[in-house]
Amino acid sequence: MSVEVGSPVAGLATALSEVPDPVFSQAMVGPGVAVQPSGGRADAVAPVAGKVATLHPHAFVIASPGGAAILVHLGIDTVKLKGEGFTVHVAKGDAVEAGQRIVSWNPSEVESHGYSSICPIVALDVAAETLADLREDGQVLAGDPLFTVDA
Repeated sequence: MSVEVGSPVAGLATALSEVPDPVFSQAMVGPGVAVQPSGGRADAVAPVAGKVATLHPHAFVIASPGGAAILVHLGIDTVKLKGEGFTVHVAKGDAVEAGQRIVSWNPSEVESHGYSSICPIVALDVAAETLADLREDGQVLAGDPLFTVDA
């Protein structure tokens, strides 16, 4: 079964290798795409429909019924902000629709603390060859397709 993964944020799509963190840039947690968000307060939305499997203010995983688990990480090293500047709108275990608001945050505020606001969007526990139609350049809106996963 193929699952389409949408962008959780509006911004500039880029290759995962451009993320300034080796865990993501070397695809240690899985393959995917990154989005450099547009500045200003914004909502990060669910990239797929499914269940909230993991939830932190700075990161979340949505497990789709098709078997794909998609990690969205809002910025790099943002765990160090201890939730400051992030507002969570769902709970772990909630069923969500693609495009549903998960976390509100401000990428410009993240950058003002000295952290990168780039957002890795990663398919967990799959091989790179299971991803297709990767969008690794150009402007995207929240919900625009970034890649598909054959789960």
